[in-house]
Parts: sequence; structure tokens; C-alpha cells
Amino acid sequence: MRNGFIVIGVIIVVLVIGVGKAISGYNTLVSLDQAVRSQWGQVENAYQRRADLIPNLVETVKGVAGFEKSTYVAVAQARASVGRVTLPPGGAITSDQGNFAKFAQAQDGLSSALSRLLVVSEQYPDLKANQNFLDLQAQLEGTENRITVERMRYNEAAQRFNTTRDSFPTVFIAGFFGSRFSEKTYFQAQSGAQTAPHVKF
Repeated sequence: MRNGFIVIGVIIVVLVIGVGKAISGYNTLVSLDQAVRSQWGQVENAYQRRADLIPNLVETVKGVAGFEKSTYVAVAQARASVGRVTLPPGGAITSDQGNFAKFAQAQDGLSSALSRLLVVSEQYPDLKANQNFLDLQAQLEGTENRITVERMRYNEAAQRFNTTRDSFPTVFIAGFFGSRFSEKTYFQAQSGAQTAPHVKF
């Protein structure tokens, strides 16, 4: 009889520990998932800031006589293609590799078009002397730096989530909830990023 109570007591203790671990693992995943979503919001804010600067930049360069039309048209088209990427609500894109890749590709295309515009602008002394253009250029440069920082912070948050998610025994908890705790996607370096660009500001 006494041995039966001991066995029951051990089973109860094991169950309590198991339930406690499951609750703790779930709560940790929720906390890390929210951190990733919050950081994704910061990435979106930085990209939105850049998108807001572009119309003024395009209008400024349009006003300069002889400025290459194809260059600012490419920027406008790249900005429009970014706007056509449909994002799932609530930061769900962070676990959707296909949509995440489309979003990153569109943003990288816009970065390339902006770089070309700024390089071409070096050939126009009137533009380089235009205070409005110089202000926009400085704001854009600051925004590009902010985008880089926010993407890095997002990748760090995603890495913390993925490491915890794939660790034992949390991996079983994550698996039990299906897509609720899917792995987070990382930003990758833009194609050709290993070659340093030759850009003068």
C-alpha cells in the first residue's frame, strides 16, 4: 500500500513538473514571438520612412534640366512595386518564407534604384547645389542606415526565437501548436552585396 502511494506521488510530481515546463515553454515562445513582431514593426516603420521621402526626391530631380528621366522613373516604379507586395496582417509575414522573400526583393530593388539615382545626381552641379536635394539626400542616407540597423535587430530577435523554438523540450511544445510558432525567416544580404559599391555622396 505504501509503495502505491509513493508511485502515485512520483507520478503527480512528474506531471506537475511536466505541466510547469510546458507552460513555461509556451510563455517563453509567446514572449519571443511578440519581440519578433515588435521588431518587424520597426523594420516596416523604417521602410515607410524611406517610401515617404522618395516622392519629394523624385520631384526635386525632375526639376533639374536634362536629368535622366529613366533614372527617376525607375525609382518611382520600384517604389510602386514595393506597394504592390501584400503583407499578411499582424506580422505573420515573419513566418511566411515566400511572401517574406517577395517583400525583401522589392525593397532591395528600391534600394538599387535609389543608389543609381544618387550616383547619377553627382553629374549635375545644379542638383548638388540644391539645398532641398541635399536635405533629402541626408535624410535618405540616415533612413538607409536605420533600415540596416532594424533589419539586423529583427534578425537577432528571429534568431533568439528560432533557437528557443528548436531547443529541447520546447520543440515539442512548438510542434503541438502547429503554425502558431513556425520558424521565423531571416533577412539575407542583397545579391551582389559582397562587392563594395563605389558611391560618392
